[in-house]
Amino acid sequence: MYLKRLRDLREDIDAKQTTIAEFLGITRQQYSLYETGKRDMPSEYIKRLARFYNTSTDYILELTDNIKPYQSEKEYAIH
Repeated sequence: MYLKRLRDLREDIDAKQTTIAEFLGITRQQYSLYETGKRDMPSEYIKRLARFYNTSTDYILELTDNIKPYQSEKEYAIH
């Protein structure tokens, strides 16, 4: 699965693949395989990156064009 937005998000903050790989606790080579679509990225990494980039997993997976993250259920709770 090629995740073009991973590269776009990374480049938007002027980060190197090495920086993101270190954040995930993997090698730069492994991260590169995910970013180029040569290997499927585990969902746990996609979730972590969505939090890191302050976006949604749906945005990373190109299911939406809205870059803003969803509000958590806690934000909807009425006290």
